[in-house]
Amino acid sequence: MTTFVDRVELHVAAGNGGHGCASVHREKFKPLGGPDGGNGGRGGDVILVVDQSVTTLLDYHHSPHRKAGNGAPGAGDNRSGKDGQDLILPVPDGTVVLDKQGNVLADLVGQGTTFIAGQGGRGGLGNAALASARRKAPGFALLGEPGEFRDIVMELKTVADVALVGYPSAGKSSLISVLSAAKPKIADYPFTTLVPNLGVVTAGSTVYTIADVPGLIPGASQGKGLGLEFLRHVERCSVLVHVLDTATLESDRDPVSDLDVIEAELKQYGGLDDRPRIVVLNKIDIPDGQDLADMIRPDLEACGYQVFEVSAVARTGLKELSFALAGIIGAARAAKPKEEATRIVIRPKAVDDAGFTVTLGDDGLYRVRGEKPERWVKQTDFNNDEAVGYLADRLNRLGVEDALLKAGARSGDGVAIGSEENAVVFDWEPSMAAGAEMLGRRGEDHRLDAPRPAAVRRRDRDAERDEADTEFEKFKPF
Repeated sequence: MTTFVDRVELHVAAGNGGHGCASVHREKFKPLGGPDGGNGGRGGDVILVVDQSVTTLLDYHHSPHRKAGNGAPGAGDNRSGKDGQDLILPVPDGTVVLDKQGNVLADLVGQGTTFIAGQGGRGGLGNAALASARRKAPGFALLGEPGEFRDIVMELKTVADVALVGYPSAGKSSLISVLSAAKPKIADYPFTTLVPNLGVVTAGSTVYTIADVPGLIPGASQGKGLGLEFLRHVERCSVLVHVLDTATLESDRDPVSDLDVIEAELKQYGGLDDRPRIVVLNKIDIPDGQDLADMIRPDLEACGYQVFEVSAVARTGLKELSFALAGIIGAARAAKPKEEATRIVIRPKAVDDAGFTVTLGDDGLYRVRGEKPERWVKQTDFNNDEAVGYLADRLNRLGVEDALLKAGARSGDGVAIGSEENAVVFDWEPSMAAGAEMLGRRGEDHRLDAPRPAAVRRRDRDAERDEADTEFEKFKPF
């Protein structure tokens, strides 16, 4: 049964905003007391939060679909809907959030670090909020905005100061078990360790963490063995420790060639050239192991490596190793720049930024893209003529009609607002000055009426003339 997962694909859906309410206040002696429809509630967000007590992404492996609460709709008597409940998802320290294309969205390091993976939709305005001096009694309300739906990939990169790397059965698990209180599985066959193990080491006044990365073999950086799955766990470490087996039973292996193979894999993986290296010659409690360590140590030191001879079984050489690691880690921590207070970066929009774009697509449609136009379309109830007229007012004030004219659009041309997958398409008719004076009775908008044919207009004109002549004959003196 799987107990450790360090990479998952998560499908998050934020809550939808509640719809606004269209209501008119009524009470005794005040049959039409004015609009009193309340606003809809905001949809809940999906928030990732670093929690030190969480060490794996296993929960999201079993339940990859997560959704926040929806906002409640508004009601009459100016009652606003309740906001949707945010969904808090705890993740391990060191979780990297990526999109489907592999772009990094967030790198979550440190207790309490948060990232909004899905933004809740805004609640729709009720007709009380839409009332104005020119539109005193709106017969419509805005719809709630849909919540954001996103597919994300979460990868766990272990946050440790020291990474133990080496061939399978080199003794990494045994070493971490005697340096710290960690209790990994230990056996005499390759790939005993299938997941990274983490331990805490105290050396004098320095406390640091050490990670046992599953065994690497040639081709690990291309996915052979377990290497590709767990090489990411060494990325955050301050120092790499090569654990070499001086008592290997394989005739085609020796500690120096093992070191060269692992270094080649680390170089091919990339991004680790600046990490200091320490070489640990393990299993010197075996006579042949001690002889081989004495033989190869001068060559390793000549290559610039700091070499330690240890035995995890006999527990020899561990104190010198732990204090040497503490010194390197202390220097690395001191070299890091001090964390500054959170800065707010303000990026003002350009003075000529209209907030939307108009382009002519290959399909002959004029496509309008922008945050405001697309949000307004989502909030519009197209079954209500007055709501459609209000949308036309907003687009006209934003300058969409002028931009369409400049782009070459003519009456009857197709216009699409939104993405290609979810766009609202309509035949564009340039309007006159939009406003409440264009409206007839509440709930009607004469701009939506199709132009009448010339024959119908002549017939209506003749009928009006005949009616006027009839009225004149009634009052004509004898």
